[in-house]
Amino acid sequence: MPVRMAVPKETISGEQRVALDPTMAERFTKLGVEILVEKGAGLSAFFTDEAYGKSSRLVDGVQALCAEADVVFKVQGPTLEEVELLKDGSVLLAVLSPHRNPDVVKRLRDKKITSFAMELIPRISRAQSMDVLSSQAAVAGYFVALRAASLASGFFPMLTTAAGTIRPSKVVIVGAGVAGLQAIATAKRLGAMVEAYDIRPAARQEIESLGAKMIDTGVNAAAEGGYARELTAEEKQKQADVLAKHIAAANAVITTAAIPGRPAPKIVTTAMVENMKRGAVIVDLAAESGGNCELTHPGETYEHNGVVIDGPLNIPSNFPVPASEMYAKNLYNFLSPMIKDGALNLDWDDEVIAKSALTRDGQVVHEPTRKLLEQ
Repeated sequence: MPVRMAVPKETISGEQRVALDPTMAERFTKLGVEILVEKGAGLSAFFTDEAYGKSSRLVDGVQALCAEADVVFKVQGPTLEEVELLKDGSVLLAVLSPHRNPDVVKRLRDKKITSFAMELIPRISRAQSMDVLSSQAAVAGYFVALRAASLASGFFPMLTTAAGTIRPSKVVIVGAGVAGLQAIATAKRLGAMVEAYDIRPAARQEIESLGAKMIDTGVNAAAEGGYARELTAEEKQKQADVLAKHIAAANAVITTAAIPGRPAPKIVTTAMVENMKRGAVIVDLAAESGGNCELTHPGETYEHNGVVIDGPLNIPSNFPVPASEMYAKNLYNFLSPMIKDGALNLDWDDEVIAKSALTRDGQVVHEPTRKLLEQ
């Protein structure tokens, strides 16, 4: 009997994405598996039931769906109520954020569900096509540049008009990971003068290749796995002194610095904000984990001392079609090598499988999460 893979509706308020789009659903079926889709699961991402029905079986209601499912695909992690609907011993793939949802992790463990936190996929070359953080960050980076342009008090590009020439806006982007680079590229396309900062010196080439100028603070915080380590107090002060000058001159500041599983580092201080031009804007992509700006209110847009501060949440959901398509492709690339003749055979010797697992066989196998639960 082929393995049954299920796609329920997302239940988190404001979430428009769906874990599997019709194209990837069809590709999974070609591997011999059966795809079950809850009726209406794709509507918020503009995928109709009819589009899924060509290759998938539509199921009315999440309870009936989960009762049949061997594997469940989600974007956002499940609530405790949703975990109860999963079959004991089934497989779950989602962005689980275990540090925020310890009760959910415990229940997944107790129900002996094999769960994969897609945000834990190691950042190695072989796993790039499976990297959910990168695919969704590309969407977020595009959005925050547009958001900054829409909130700014002036034009991003230089304009020559009958009334004279309007100078382009100066945009400072903090963090040059996937989201930051996409923000740089988008701001440049919009015609802004762009400066960018990243504590990893290796980012200089990527920043400059997109036409932006690198802000050099003399601080190097490169860490393993392509992430940045937390700065010392002395390094933070050195960074702040240099950044403050560039931020004061900016019309828009976009911050994208994040440390997985940790609160976002505070980079833009209250003093920096109060030294900015009136009419300037800060868009804080890191608002989800507390924000890079000391004055960010997650989920709110407000004005402080004449500066607009924006803390958008769940940014990829604003572009549900491409975000869903990329997420679904990540899931397919992750799981399809483990499917043979319609059966799922997880290779626990595979680094990608082993390191992205959260719970397995009644145990929490992700060590940082296990230690957190033991506290």
